[in-house]
Amino acid sequence: MNIIAVDDEYLPLIDLEFAIKEAAPEASVQCFESSLAAAEFGNENHIDIAYLDINMPGLSGIDLAKKLRETNPGINIIFATGHDEYARDAFSLKASDYLTKPISADAVKESLLHLRTPVEETPDIKLKVQCFGNFDVFTEDGIIYFQRQKAKELLAYLIHKRGTSCTIKEICAVIFERSENPASLERQLQTQISLMMKTLKEAGAEDVIIKNRNNISIDVKKVDCDYYRFLENDEAAKNLYMGEYMTNYEWAEFKTEYLDGALR
Repeated sequence: MNIIAVDDEYLPLIDLEFAIKEAAPEASVQCFESSLAAAEFGNENHIDIAYLDINMPGLSGIDLAKKLRETNPGINIIFATGHDEYARDAFSLKASDYLTKPISADAVKESLLHLRTPVEETPDIKLKVQCFGNFDVFTEDGIIYFQRQKAKELLAYLIHKRGTSCTIKEICAVIFERSENPASLERQLQTQISLMMKTLKEAGAEDVIIKNRNNISIDVKKVDCDYYRFLENDEAAKNLYMGEYMTNYEWAEFKTEYLDGALR
């Protein structure tokens, strides 16, 4: 959620900033003492909510709201002012709320509950995953390298299962040879889980894994995956599929028949 706060007076602006951050700690908050600077920011950035003082030099809060609406049509305008006489003008612009200074965190929380345009949450994507062709995993900084190939294969299988919880025994049966005794395989798997988690933690993405006592799965909401997008009928993902799926792993071979059929 992207919020701006604009007030030409420094102390009220600081108070407003603190109130917003207390009410919405997860939000990105940008503050401006200049309404012209705020308008310029709005020309280049998406803004969900704007807390605007009304009586400002150069460009009033009313005029700033009009400018912000030109580039951010769905923006929620909340006027924050000590001048009640502007309320009529404020509501003529279909503002989400009108707050009188000094503004508390409780007042900000209340205003966030009555937004004219609901703010859609942006998915917290931590990994970009390539399943078509070889399996590989990326962050914004580039490809992720795993210390052990089995740790990478473990992640591949969790991606493949698409959020379904997998038991330790199930994973052992898929990614290990069955010649060893089950207890030994489970110990090996616990080692690979630890190595996988270490690598993901270093990449800032350890929370893509959901672990319970005897089950483990992937949080699909935090993964941008070509395979997942294919299943959602995304045309770009379908164009990426060239008849190969996780070619690194034998257990993934059967999936190509399903994907080929989906394109017919």
